[in-house]
Amino acid sequence: MYQRILVPTDSSSLSKKAVQHATALAQSSGAEIVVLNVVPRYPVSYLEGAVVFETQDVARIEKQWSEQARELVDKAVAQVQAKGVKARGAVVKSDLVAESIISAARKHKADLIVMASHGRKGIKRLLLGSETQHVLTHSTLPVLVLR
Repeated sequence: MYQRILVPTDSSSLSKKAVQHATALAQSSGAEIVVLNVVPRYPVSYLEGAVVFETQDVARIEKQWSEQARELVDKAVAQVQAKGVKARGAVVKSDLVAESIISAARKHKADLIVMASHGRKGIKRLLLGSETQHVLTHSTLPVLVLR
């Protein structure tokens, strides 16, 4: 059925459920799982009155975020492998989360994306948008969304 499943995670309880569900799918179909975490770049503001960090401080913060993302992904990969499923991890640095998920799915030749919906409602959804919705509308691959 599926040969490679991409599952983005941010270690939230919903994304952990997505990893569990993807693992169950992989077990039943013999698929491999690619666990993905997208790390944002440190925001730089050029507005007057904004806090300005030195370049080395920004680099240190971004490095720390990347290391935390790698730990998160490695932990999820270990949990998947403990269930007897082949898995590998990927960390991507980008401010464009949905585009990065779609790009990673293509790069890793995934044939399914399994992801959680964070279920924002009302004004928060309008203001913050939905990465899941963006992936759903722009991906050419099947996307399984879990609530």
